[in-house]
Amino acid sequence: MSQESSAASARSFTVSGEIFSMPNLDIYAQMTYIVLSSGASDSLSLSVPDMARKGRMTIKQVIKAMQDLTEQKLISHKVFRHLIGEFQDDRLSWSAKGLLTYCKEHPSTSVDELIALSDQSDENESTIRKALLELKHAGYLEDYPELRQIAT
Repeated sequence: MSQESSAASARSFTVSGEIFSMPNLDIYAQMTYIVLSSGASDSLSLSVPDMARKGRMTIKQVIKAMQDLTEQKLISHKVFRHLIGEFQDDRLSWSAKGLLTYCKEHPSTSVDELIALSDQSDENESTIRKALLELKHAGYLEDYPELRQIAT
């Protein structure tokens, strides 16, 4: 490969130096941020395995790093959800994941309806509310305004 074609295929991007001085970010979060920034125009088309390969990390390290970046508000919950998906998000209990799946299929559901449905399982109102809080904290209730308001 000649230097000309190498230079033509190289992209230029800028990463703020602040990323290196943030005390709550480890090297994996920093590298994940750099990988995402290097492909900023097509970051939503990146896959977790691609990021792991480019950042020389495991998939688990990338997921944890993206969780940290989301917590620090360096990437949005929407980007995180798109790239990771709720079933790989280990911040969520299986109760929260199941509740989210139900809410996706029934977007106009109410908490009263969820509590009534809990009678069909071992879950109770406390478990439902705890799962709603998990979903709210992890940014999954952005598309469900009624549930977001009552998940307190």
